[in-house]
Amino acid sequence: MDAKNVKDVEGIKVQQIGYKGENHEVKGVTIRWLSKSGQDENGQPEYGLRHFTVEPGGEIPAHNHFYLQTVYVEKGQFECFAYDPETDAVVDSKICGPGDFVFSDCMEPHGMRNISDTEEATFLCCIGCVYEK
Repeated sequence: MDAKNVKDVEGIKVQQIGYKGENHEVKGVTIRWLSKSGQDENGQPEYGLRHFTVEPGGEIPAHNHFYLQTVYVEKGQFECFAYDPETDAVVDSKICGPGDFVFSDCMEPHGMRNISDTEEATFLCCIGCVYEK
């Protein structure tokens, strides 16, 4: 068993995220890995729970990944985006606040931004790889 407080876990500033072979700037985002287990073929966790802090106006641009992901908003408000995988045009946008959650399927392009200019926002993100048998 590993029992800690989120404040006991070192925050890592996220600088970039890859999408379609290019790196894109991430603005004002810090991640804390609360738990992780397993390892995929790229050395990344197969399961993990992460805590994100997003500064006012901070943004995670369009990206996708192999794992499934559920985001649970703790504090603040985010505009969450879904993108067309061919054109990268926004196909859906929702404002999500405390208690709201967003599920992203494998390889589904998505992104989000803190809509406040003055308050930080936080969310939990659970990831898991699901393999076809």
